[in-house]
Amino acid sequence: MKTNYELRYSANPADAKAYDTTRLRQDFLIERLFAKDEVNMVYSMYDRMIVGGAMPQNKPLKLEAIEPLKAKWFTERREIGIYNVGGGDATVIVGEDSFNLGYKEALYIGRGNRDVVFESKDAEHPALLYFNSTPAHCCYTSRKVTKQDAISVKMGDLATSNARTINKMIVNQVLPTCQLQMGMTELEVGSVWNTMPAHIHSRRMEAYFYFEVPDDQMVCHFMGEPDETRHIWMRGNQAVISPEWSIHSAAATHNYTFIWGMAGENLDYGDQDLFPITDLK
Repeated sequence: MKTNYELRYSANPADAKAYDTTRLRQDFLIERLFAKDEVNMVYSMYDRMIVGGAMPQNKPLKLEAIEPLKAKWFTERREIGIYNVGGGDATVIVGEDSFNLGYKEALYIGRGNRDVVFESKDAEHPALLYFNSTPAHCCYTSRKVTKQDAISVKMGDLATSNARTINKMIVNQVLPTCQLQMGMTELEVGSVWNTMPAHIHSRRMEAYFYFEVPDDQMVCHFMGEPDETRHIWMRGNQAVISPEWSIHSAAATHNYTFIWGMAGENLDYGDQDLFPITDLK
């Protein structure tokens, strides 16, 4: 197996105003998450969230403690949220416990000195496992979460091209976590906009992972300060880091699904500063 990682440092919004396309993509876009028998991750200095992906095919993949963690186990001081986002079914082994994950099912792993191992049920259809990890101050019980367990809310309208279902899955209303919050938003056919009107939450950063995007289609992710926005074109199975000072919204050339993950000062999903659509620049 192979583990790859890189560090991403925080950006001052005044500096980010001068970034060109290459620099924006270099600092915020995560293009390569999945490769056969590899674990790939980005350690972001925004609330020290790790964004990663694993594709076990021919062998089990252990989630290794990368050097910047200075830890024996990846979970020594961290909690993890995992989603199966493609391929076939997966097994995630956490210490002596084993969890089966089907498509769009999630797993929360609490802090603890335990190995985490990813396996695919069928090597011909390897699972794609997307994960977020954040520092944790105490240990909560690991638990599988399905859409049936989620708090699901329908929002938007086809008339405004943003009819969608928000599935709050790894959130404090469903199970206890230290700071990690994750969910999955599914857009209906004919809808392409997410998170509109746009908002920021300066007490939390966020990462978006886009999937169910056809190979010949693209997502345009919007970021930046409300009066100084920027955009990043993305393909399916890619993620983007959203700083606490940035909006995070997107439109695509096809409907899609995305996973949002948050970390920071609080667990309040509704802690948002909204901006009218007509005020964006």
